[in-house]
Amino acid sequence: MSNQFEVDNGRRNVVKALGGLAAGTLLPAPWVHAAPNTIKIGYVSPQTGPLAVFAEPDAFTLGEMKKALAGGIKVGGKTYAVEFVVKDSQSNSNRAADATSELILKDKVNIVVAGSTPATTNPVADQCELNGVPCVTNDTPWQPHFFGRGGNPKTGFEWTYHFFWGLEDVIGVFTSLWGQLPTNKVVGALFPNDSDGNAWGDAKLGFPPVLAQKGFKLVDKGRFQSPADDFSAYIAEFKKNNVEIVTGVLPPPDFANFWAQAGQQGFKPKIVTAAKATEFPAAVQSFGPRANGLSVEVWWSPVHPFSSSLTGVSSAQLAAAYTQATGRPWAMPLAFKHSLFEVAIDALKRAADLKPESIRNAIRDTNLNTIVGPVNFRKGPVPNVAKTPLVGGQWKKTAKGFELVVVENSLAPAVPVKDKFEVIKA
Repeated sequence: MSNQFEVDNGRRNVVKALGGLAAGTLLPAPWVHAAPNTIKIGYVSPQTGPLAVFAEPDAFTLGEMKKALAGGIKVGGKTYAVEFVVKDSQSNSNRAADATSELILKDKVNIVVAGSTPATTNPVADQCELNGVPCVTNDTPWQPHFFGRGGNPKTGFEWTYHFFWGLEDVIGVFTSLWGQLPTNKVVGALFPNDSDGNAWGDAKLGFPPVLAQKGFKLVDKGRFQSPADDFSAYIAEFKKNNVEIVTGVLPPPDFANFWAQAGQQGFKPKIVTAAKATEFPAAVQSFGPRANGLSVEVWWSPVHPFSSSLTGVSSAQLAAAYTQATGRPWAMPLAFKHSLFEVAIDALKRAADLKPESIRNAIRDTNLNTIVGPVNFRKGPVPNVAKTPLVGGQWKKTAKGFELVVVENSLAPAVPVKDKFEVIKA
């Protein structure tokens, strides 16, 4: 099971591979920190490279955190200043591992947080596990994160904790979306040869068995190497099989190439639900008129009924504050970046002291209502993992461009549906 989600060995060095050690394995002694009056929180994100769109809210979020924590936090009866040490993964797994090593060994951080796909969360968590440093991650479906690191459901990991939705949730949302419209139920797959694509396309634990069970036919031509600039073979295969639904999990540049070529080659599916690629306003706007009607899973939105445990702002207030400060529309990573620090700060406040074991124990016992929903690492579905709610959305044309509107909530009825799901008209 653990090998089914392994990232290509060529993309993972030996040190990172060792990072997949589960709890109970002999680990080096936790790093001893030498910051008597300051807590250091290390943060790794893809600020440059093809995943940089995930990091768009970083500057705003860090600014909000610095304001909220200007007076420091109290741990074990003592007040500490809080310092954020930020590293750019450059959208590269090897660089993410190196950046985490720098945070641990050079900057001597007390805790590490990270998000933005397995290319970031997996190597970051691996390095923390290897070095005995507490770590909190999100924004990666839990299976590629847990199993992709060699996780064992019987034991879990010792130092690393993760919260997000899983493949079972996104499959449920997607199929519920597709069931709202009449189609021939033939689905074309765009799965890249990376940890996400391999997990989503896994014959046992990914999309294939569930789609078959629900009566969908999956047309999967195999994994493509990203970045990819020619999808002609995929489009030809989809047309040959009369595909009416396209799905996948791929970076925005790859999807932009596919969608432009689909238009040029006369391929017009009724539904296109592409994770990662269509999650961001900036990317969607770049697709032009053909963005209208694209659909995607929605991890968070302004209509989600949650508030920050740290600042008290509601989902709607956070989205509005971000737009006012930056001039940009809200995007799903905004709240998940915020929630990373919510969970980290909550754990630090509950820790007996700043020893790594104390911080780790506090993370393990987390039961917190955050801006993205409840986070409880005791509930599972596997050790070290908490799940957050997921709904479905569709991009609708507005006077100002495109707006992502919730159109499906079967797995999270507390999140209100705002419009009907419609066939792509572009």
